[in-house]
Amino acid sequence: MDNKKLYVGNLPWSLTGDSLREMFASFGEITDAVVISDRMSGRSKGFGFVTFATEESAQKAVAEMNEKEVEGRKLVVNTAKPREDRPPGGGDRRDFRRDNRGGGY
Repeated sequence: MDNKKLYVGNLPWSLTGDSLREMFASFGEITDAVVISDRMSGRSKGFGFVTFATEESAQKAVAEMNEKEVEGRKLVVNTAKPREDRPPGGGDRRDFRRDNRGGGY
């Protein structure tokens, strides 16, 4: 697992990748910083990822930034977990409907 990549949640909607990078720059060299946005609207989803050059920098950032208030919101900062394999489109919704109708269509 990559302990240099951090998940940063509960971000203010106004934050960009550049401002996220600036917010974490004091903890060490950052190799990547991105705020995740909705594909359709382009609006921030309120979370992002910061990747540091070293694990030590990442852990220092977690210790100091988790629950820090930024623009009235308490950040959630922790080591990023690997993305789980998911079916495209969020799964087959027909199975959900069938299961809840008690016996199919």
